[in-house]
Amino acid sequence: MTQQPIAQSGSNRRYIREATPQGTTQIRVIGTSLAENRAFCYLSDHFRARGINVPQVTWISPDGMSYLQEDLGDSLLFDRIRNGRETGVFSPEEQQLLTRTLSDLAQLQVLGAQDLDWSRCYPVPAMDRRSILWDLNYWKYCFLKYTHIDFDECALEDDFDRLADYILSLPAETFLYRDFQSRNVMVRDTPDGPQPWFIDFQGGRRGPFYYDLASFLWQATAHYPDDLRERLLDAYYERMRLLRPDLLPARPDFRRCLQHVVLFRTLQVLGAYGFRGWGERKQHFLRSIPPALANLRNLFGGPLSLAADYPALADLSAVLSTIPAAQTDASDAAPEASAAAPATPAVASDIPDDALTVTIYSFSFKRGIPEDPSGNGGGYVFDCRSTHNPGKYDRYKSLT
Repeated sequence: MTQQPIAQSGSNRRYIREATPQGTTQIRVIGTSLAENRAFCYLSDHFRARGINVPQVTWISPDGMSYLQEDLGDSLLFDRIRNGRETGVFSPEEQQLLTRTLSDLAQLQVLGAQDLDWSRCYPVPAMDRRSILWDLNYWKYCFLKYTHIDFDECALEDDFDRLADYILSLPAETFLYRDFQSRNVMVRDTPDGPQPWFIDFQGGRRGPFYYDLASFLWQATAHYPDDLRERLLDAYYERMRLLRPDLLPARPDFRRCLQHVVLFRTLQVLGAYGFRGWGERKQHFLRSIPPALANLRNLFGGPLSLAADYPALADLSAVLSTIPAAQTDASDAAPEASAAAPATPAVASDIPDDALTVTIYSFSFKRGIPEDPSGNGGGYVFDCRSTHNPGKYDRYKSLT
């Protein structure tokens, strides 16, 4: 059987494209969490029964740790709007595809919530105070504290409490995708035009629909111009008004509610960028930090400013915007000078470009796993803490 591994992004799940005897292909998913796998398989069946475009699960292993799903191809929405992302000018075709995606999102949120057994969601059935504070502290510990910026922790926690109170006051009768962004939308071309298909919804739960809008339209690397973002919000608002008008406030109030959730989502993704970028040295997360910080800064300016609502976060946003670009570049492991981090090994300049280079060196776990300059994610790490120190034996003391 022909197998082709598919590159991982932010999760620990493994994806492998496999050829079938019928001449088609399927995707084998190997997960690390049984509960997460079960949630995906249940949600996939539930959504498909309601006409929502999600991959079909065709087989589940006896232990539940892997499953086969429909192969949707390789066309990500993120790539289909590449020209707009890179130029800031989105073509009519790109805008139409984005509008269709948001319209289908509203359908997933409303129809997907009908008769859904929320207890089968992972890791929690609904966005509650605990899960909100998890995400806010994710930002505090995996991003903010990495920067070594001084801050008033009590004042920050007061802002966290106010933000959690606000989010919990919003209507929460829809399915919250939670990681709704253009990398989690596949595009399939049909006679009726390109159609969005949704993947990676296994972390979904009951919650306010605003969160998915914030995730999508304020995605750090999407670079949607403000006027396009507002037009897409208008299109979504009209679609939701047809599906669940009882959940929608007036348009100006809708926009103000959304602003608070954008703040929450921006903090959450910055926590992920800090953990995956500074902690795991994954370069595309590091590249996302500057635009995400720009999004954060913009939330505390203009007519929809949240500075009065969250003064500690407003002050921190101003300070964070002064972080030098080099400190959020892929060449650095974290904002602080890495005197404690292991040095990147030098590569001899006379090695041919097509040669296989294997670099072996030791490091201290407390100082972090060394950076992999190739961008391939490193190789093997051997934990040798259980072995004897050869320097304690006379016959080895003279050896390097």
